[in-house]
Amino acid sequence: MTLLIKNVRILGGGGKFPEKSDIFVSGDKISAIGNFPNKKADETIDGQGAYLSPGFIDVDTDSDHYLTLFDSPRQDDFLKQGVTTIIGGMCGSSLAPLLYGGLESIQKWADISKFNVGWRTMREFLEILDKKPLGVNFATLAGHSTVRRAFIGEQMRALTKNELKVFGETLRWTLKEGAFGLSTGLGYVHGQEATYTEIKYLAEITKEFGGVYATHLRKGGAELGESVDETLKLAEETGVKTLISHFMPFSGSETPYEAALKRIQSLPENLDFNFDMYPYDVSALPVYTFLPQWARTGGKEKMLSSLREDWLRAKIEKEFPKIKPEEFVVARAPGNDFLVGRSLNELEEIFNVPSQNAALSKLMLATELQCVVFYKNINKNFLKRALKNPRALIASNSASFPDEWRERILKPERAVSTFTKFLGMVLSENIMPLEEAIKKITLFPAAKFDLAGRGLIKEGNFADLTIFAPQPAPAGGGNVEIEIRSVIVGGAVALKDGAFTARAGGRALRHAP
Repeated sequence: MTLLIKNVRILGGGGKFPEKSDIFVSGDKISAIGNFPNKKADETIDGQGAYLSPGFIDVDTDSDHYLTLFDSPRQDDFLKQGVTTIIGGMCGSSLAPLLYGGLESIQKWADISKFNVGWRTMREFLEILDKKPLGVNFATLAGHSTVRRAFIGEQMRALTKNELKVFGETLRWTLKEGAFGLSTGLGYVHGQEATYTEIKYLAEITKEFGGVYATHLRKGGAELGESVDETLKLAEETGVKTLISHFMPFSGSETPYEAALKRIQSLPENLDFNFDMYPYDVSALPVYTFLPQWARTGGKEKMLSSLREDWLRAKIEKEFPKIKPEEFVVARAPGNDFLVGRSLNELEEIFNVPSQNAALSKLMLATELQCVVFYKNINKNFLKRALKNPRALIASNSASFPDEWRERILKPERAVSTFTKFLGMVLSENIMPLEEAIKKITLFPAAKFDLAGRGLIKEGNFADLTIFAPQPAPAGGGNVEIEIRSVIVGGAVALKDGAFTARAGGRALRHAP
């Protein structure tokens, strides 16, 4: 199969090209770059002077957590914004390895009761994905909490020396079988008891295989600096490639966030350290994260047991954080779909309770802590400053959601427009040169995760390509809008002139240390 893309302006290329260039694709690779007025191909796309860049790479996604890799393997929401490769297994939770076949570590995102697992090891998982018609390439880290819970279940304690040794061997063969690194969710219940010694030992193994260590920080707020220091210390002592996941400037944490940014910016250039973020001011949070810290221990059943005790629930409600009720919206409520889209004010009326705090505890009980909420809690001014940081990468921190889930889930904006929003901001607000912005979402993540043959337009590289064109800002003001015209994944045209095709060129990727 051959493809000829004509009349495009190349961004993110491995050399200098004419202002209007043609790209010839043979199979899944870029075969030639130049001007080919007489060349014939099985299929031709006229770029009409639009930009052509490497396909965008999303370094922090949740399609594995929500199991939509299986429900909707084409991953439309990513293709629509120009993404051709996604990284999963983040925040300590992955779909492999599953030592005993359980998916407990993703139950905060998905209903695991109706899903049959047909694999245990990373190799078996990736072989199953090989048979799926993936619309985008998928790479995964190994989830720390996924493996840890297989060893100790719902116990909240440090690992013994023997347990840690077995964990290390499990991680080694998982990395050998294709995992791109290790992730931790130290801010979640099942990661909080992991000691620095435990994480350092596993990070050293990850370093041996050239993998990435990605972490959801242990603490935020006033203690954010302490968590960043822990992560920086780990990176400096082990040399492991490090990524802080969704490192967002939450309102009220501006002072420690700014100090952390300065610390990160002063790091030596040879330290491979990044953070990822999205260009929106709304977070998606598991509802249990609103519990006071002391009530966020012992696993889901213990947390629910505390909420069911009248006297304990009263104590919990008094210690809920101060919430702006109009900026708190239910995004997902398994078994209670009628609550999706409701604000905290509306929940107070629906549940007929005397206060917003009582409505929040009622929501937790009604959904058995499986609820996800959108909360507008990010400082926009700090957000723009952080995006400019040379160590910032762009990520949706979201899944691609099937259209038929419309009644069950409120889809976040970042699920469908993280990358187009970012590029629109770049062009409208002069955040950085467009060429530099393209590197942030192509070349830099490809280099960090060893995505060989991707992230750069070059003869011999994979034909993962995105054609896009900036559109004028709306008459009433706002950012330049980015139109994604066509997306090619592995040489297959997945999106052409804004319409989906029936072709799926994505594949399950394996890390080659």
